[in-house]
Amino acid sequence: MDSGGLSSAATSDGKPEVKTGPPSAAEVRTAADGFLTAWQSGDVAKAASYTDDTSAARTALTGLTKDAHLTDVKVTPGTRAGAKVPFHVTSMVSYEKKAGGPGISKPYAYDSSLTAVRRKSDGKVLVGWQPSVAHPELKDGDRLVTGEAGDPPVKAEDRDGGELTAKKYPSLGIVIDGLREKYGKKAGGTAGVELRVVRKAPEKGAEKNAVPDKTLVTLSEGTPGTVKTTISPGVQAAAEKQVASRERASVVVLRPSTGEILGVANSSPGFNTAFQGSLAPGSTMKVITSSLLLEKGLAGVDKKHPCPKYFTYGHWKFQNDDKFQIKNGTFKASFAASCNTAFISQAPKLENDSLTKQAQQVFGLGLDNWAIGVPSFDGSVPVQSDAQMAASLIGQGGVRMNPLNMASVAATVKSGTFHQPYLVSPDVDHRTLAKAARTLSAGTVADLRELMHYTAVAGTAVEPMSGLGSDMGAKTGSAEVDGQKEPNGWFTAWRGDLASAAVVEQGGHGGDSAGPVVRQMLLNGAG
Repeated sequence: MDSGGLSSAATSDGKPEVKTGPPSAAEVRTAADGFLTAWQSGDVAKAASYTDDTSAARTALTGLTKDAHLTDVKVTPGTRAGAKVPFHVTSMVSYEKKAGGPGISKPYAYDSSLTAVRRKSDGKVLVGWQPSVAHPELKDGDRLVTGEAGDPPVKAEDRDGGELTAKKYPSLGIVIDGLREKYGKKAGGTAGVELRVVRKAPEKGAEKNAVPDKTLVTLSEGTPGTVKTTISPGVQAAAEKQVASRERASVVVLRPSTGEILGVANSSPGFNTAFQGSLAPGSTMKVITSSLLLEKGLAGVDKKHPCPKYFTYGHWKFQNDDKFQIKNGTFKASFAASCNTAFISQAPKLENDSLTKQAQQVFGLGLDNWAIGVPSFDGSVPVQSDAQMAASLIGQGGVRMNPLNMASVAATVKSGTFHQPYLVSPDVDHRTLAKAARTLSAGTVADLRELMHYTAVAGTAVEPMSGLGSDMGAKTGSAEVDGQKEPNGWFTAWRGDLASAAVVEQGGHGGDSAGPVVRQMLLNGAG
């Protein structure tokens, strides 16, 4: 009987000694070969027995045959790296229509990997089961299904009527998937037959942040319906170029006067961080906080305002970048230099829900009611107390945003009114766009524009905004993230009837990392 590479030694009480430590090369090979050979032979139960979760493995591997209709499966292991073994799968995916017509089949191949683990109870080395072992696109609750597509395909068009494809614009692959899910049945197309990843149904309340189903193989083409978007081909091309040259960058460009989204791009096209990300926005949040302080009379553009080296609130000692201070400075000087303590020092005069209400009522954020045409996250500014409330004033604590949200903040300052961003005109499906409960006074809007303009000509945003004319303003941000050496770099700005925001994760200072991305958007969108 195979002992799985276990030692046969016994402990002092006569029980077999349980082997510990990392799996040996021989143990990894035994587990991997056993699993892959059984899978290839179609013996799902035996393959599952080589894993540490036989039930889940059996269900997933059975689904590859029963639901995905994969046949003639051949699995070829690659070169082991420690406990990890990559492998290549070739198969045929087949489908017979119920009407008894001729079947369709196509070859399908993909790469995946497994990792061997040692079970604590008996020391046996097994394949550590994850849905991604069966297919790299699968996460818990997802399935591979071959059949008539749930949603007909769509042909997404830019604002000029040109076709938008993932091949031409890699970032739009997930956006087009989202458009298909929402508009496929309404756009007049007919469904084809395909192998696709069917995602786990999202929990109630999380639908807007769900990742859409993904097509892997098209066996027979459906007839696409047409969905027109607000995307500008020139802006989109420029956005793709900017994120392609950086790691983990995301950007959004929109039109302040209307809310139309002109471009969206992500370095990693698998998840739409630009629309669905949930990240601390750092000092770009000071735009919202400033609007609150101005309205409450706790700050004035040219009034003296404290910017000490440190300020303690809720038992936390807050400080500025490089511990700088501004003596006898104005609020405008503190905003332009991104002085943290200038904002934290006002926490004692605010209610715990002051910032939450300001974000919701004026900037339309955090109410979970945006309907942009594809899944999006509307930002979150939870009610917090003590140090966390103070931290939220500078975009840390529990505040979460993405480039779509922060581009909208700059757009609201520019236009004076919140216009919910949208990718598909509400005229297409008569949906209701979100509205803000109130607008800022003309004086407060003018003050905010002056603060952002001064930051662009004499503050932390000078370099990215140089030469962009007089009708513009910006705010930089860097957001500390636990476990990251470098903070996330943020930048949000407007120029004329354009607003843009970008984040570069682990990019450091926003002016250096995200600033140049936004600069190019404001230049390319002006045409």
